[in-house]
Amino acid sequence: MRKTYLFAAILVTALGCTPLAFAQPGADGHGWHGHHGMAMGGHTYAKLNLTDVQRDQIKQLRQQSFAQAKPQRQQLHQARQAYDTATPGTSAYQTAASNLGEAEADAARTRTANRADLRAQIYQVLTPTQRSQLADLHAQRQERRQQWQEFRQQHPLPQSSAVTQ
Repeated sequence: MRKTYLFAAILVTALGCTPLAFAQPGADGHGWHGHHGMAMGGHTYAKLNLTDVQRDQIKQLRQQSFAQAKPQRQQLHQARQAYDTATPGTSAYQTAASNLGEAEADAARTRTANRADLRAQIYQVLTPTQRSQLADLHAQRQERRQQWQEFRQQHPLPQSSAVTQ
């Protein structure tokens, strides 16, 4: 019985560390950090045949946006730490929970506004032809999303028997 628990603990630890192996820096030396730009439509912009100057401008805009958001990310991190370290049931816990809720809401609001600003700035870097291509790519993505939703409605996932038990 003891060997079974030991084996299970080792297996869980090994599986839990697997994502860390993939987070190691790759050939470009960035590891996970190389994906920041992808969150802001990097794959979409890659399809627009950007010039080197445009790529550099977009990269600089993204870096500026990321740097400007750093103080708020740090405040949110501090609010989360205060919440995590507070003892449940105390007034400090209630205050930390309230502060965290407000910080999360402010962060979401600011993040949305910053993304909109960044998207507008990037849009200004594009040529009229690239803007047209971008609109076409967005329309195609929306169409694929609609097709996927229709497919999901026509082919629902089977109900698991484990859920009903």
